[in-house]
Amino acid sequence: MTQFSGIQPTGLTHLGNYLGALRQWAAQHGPDDLFCVVDLHAMTIRHNPNVLRARAREQLAMLLAAGVNPDIACVFTQSDLIEEHGALTWVLECVVSYGELARMTQFKEKAKGQDGVRAGLFTYPVLMAADILLHGADEVPVGDDQRQHLELARTLAKRFNSTYGEVLTVPRAVTPRVGARVADLAAPEKKMSKSSGDQSGTVLVMDPPELVRRKITRAVTDQFGEVRHDPANQPGVTNLLDILGACTDRDPRQLAGEIRGYAELKEQTAEAVVEALRPVREGTTALLADPAELDQIRAHGAERARARCRHRLDAVLKVTGLR
Repeated sequence: MTQFSGIQPTGLTHLGNYLGALRQWAAQHGPDDLFCVVDLHAMTIRHNPNVLRARAREQLAMLLAAGVNPDIACVFTQSDLIEEHGALTWVLECVVSYGELARMTQFKEKAKGQDGVRAGLFTYPVLMAADILLHGADEVPVGDDQRQHLELARTLAKRFNSTYGEVLTVPRAVTPRVGARVADLAAPEKKMSKSSGDQSGTVLVMDPPELVRRKITRAVTDQFGEVRHDPANQPGVTNLLDILGACTDRDPRQLAGEIRGYAELKEQTAEAVVEALRPVREGTTALLADPAELDQIRAHGAERARARCRHRLDAVLKVTGLR
């Protein structure tokens, strides 16, 4: 069973990304799983080339430091297979209809109010479909915001197969392995986000310990003064309990009954987060300080990914008359 997961190097990786995705991937992955740093996706908006290059390397290093083993799973960077991904994207762009892309909810939301919206943002779902279909993924863990895109990938695979022959695997969406939902420390009514303009409520994986402690100490709580796991009425306190529970593998409701006061809650949460992120931060820093080692791992991942997908792309090109 082949499972494909991609992560964009847009923005800096935060605590929510780690607890909700990276840690889950590291805990359970096998030889058929693929993890891809999807740097081509980051070009759908204006970007700085040097920043994109640096963040793609950091994201790869962080995947490894979080515990994803490149000798077991296939870990690679999308642009290292730009010929393969680009070729299948073009073929699928000749399969998809304008109307199907125009109905994509994320495009409507991201394009709203923008001048000069890039065509890449419009066709981005096709690139995502190509990522999945190129590598023959049977399963794709997706959140609610990506289910429409995954359904398009299924539609394109079925249409391609019915038109040209059975070449592409029709993937299915699976619910991601359960990870913590981490809210913004300064605005607990919304998720912690890479793109948040105010970083005071976002704990970055690479933040030094003293900054992590300061951000958590300043986290929004409430006027009740009682530590309870009550998402509706005490979202800030509940968020801290959820983070503490995720970092210590304990039930946040049980923790609520053991902690006296908000100061103690923040202190315990800060220390738990610092210790949870320490090996990832240190491992990422070490890999980035050894570019030859990281380049070797990256090249190995690209070689594995290419070997796994090339026969499928060759078949696509043959049945469509390009070979």
